[in-house]
Order: sequence, then C-alpha cells, then structure tokens
Amino acid sequence: MSASLTFVAPPPGLAPLVNFTLDEIDGAAGLYSLQPVAEPAKRLFVLDAATYLNQYTPVISDDDRAALDLNASEDAMVLVVANPGESGTTVNLMAPIVVNVHTGVSAQVILEGQDWPLRAELTPQAA
Repeated sequence: MSASLTFVAPPPGLAPLVNFTLDEIDGAAGLYSLQPVAEPAKRLFVLDAATYLNQYTPVISDDDRAALDLNASEDAMVLVVANPGESGTTVNLMAPIVVNVHTGVSAQVILEGQDWPLRAELTPQAA
C-alpha cells in the first residue's frame, strides 16, 4: 500500500513540510514509512495502532475530527510514531497521527487530558 498524505499543519519537527507519502514496509503488515515528498531522505516509521495496539483507544477532539472531516470512526486510521532503539522500540501514544482514509488529510494530534505515554515500550501482543 502507498498513499499520499497532506497534513493540516506540519508535524512537529518537520515544518514547513505538509505533503508526505505513506508506504507499507514489505513483510510487516501495519508498519509504514512516512516520508516528506520534498525531502525523501527524511523518514519516520509509523505503526497502524489497530494492528499493533489493540488496547489503545485515544479520544480525538471534536475540533480535530472537524479539521480532518471525520464523520465516523471508520473514516480514520490512527498511526503512532515508532522509535527503534538498542533496548527495544517505543511508540508515541500521546501524539498519534490521524489520517482520513478517504482523503489522505492528516494531522498529528496532541491528546490533551489523556494519560497516554510519550514513549511506551512496544511489546508483543498475545494472540
């Protein structure tokens, strides 16, 4: 899968970039490479929360849903930024990337008032 994403505001640390490509990593369902179109040498790894984090239930604000034109939960894909390291991989659950699956309009949202960690250890899920 490959998709074009347009962010409503540049993701933190990537200003002024708003146009990105989202490409699935071969052999790793739900793992994607997110690259700015204007600077393809930059890359973030993101995970589909529905695939890897079945207990993750962020609440997206009404303002964020309106900005992304999300009318139902099925309209959204929630991605989390993965940070691989020597001692394991962490994911940012405090600021997911929310994608309108129909339009590609996206935003990295800050989950205000919710108790999600900035660096959660990614652990294998039980089947």
